[in-house]
Amino acid sequence: MPDDWGFAPPPFDAGQSLLQLQRALRDCKLSARGKGFELRGKAVVELEVKEATVAARLVRRLVNTPEWDAFTVKNAADQRKLIDEVKKRLARWSDED
Repeated sequence: MPDDWGFAPPPFDAGQSLLQLQRALRDCKLSARGKGFELRGKAVVELEVKEATVAARLVRRLVNTPEWDAFTVKNAADQRKLIDEVKKRLARWSDED
């Protein structure tokens, strides 16, 4: 018996996801600059729509010359994971200060 309940999740909209990510990052008290977001003048995350996904780069440490971790947002679960990772890193950086 198939597990088809008669409905499918809505298709992923990369443009809408980008807007939601930007809103969530502003809620985290990050400042928008170009296609990225900063904290106290240091880059934290950069977002870009590529084809049907959102490409994100997140810094490992809050420094002047950052090292980046790459993320690809292909669905709502990836979007939540990225937001959770940003919040976790912001909390870690505030504890280090």
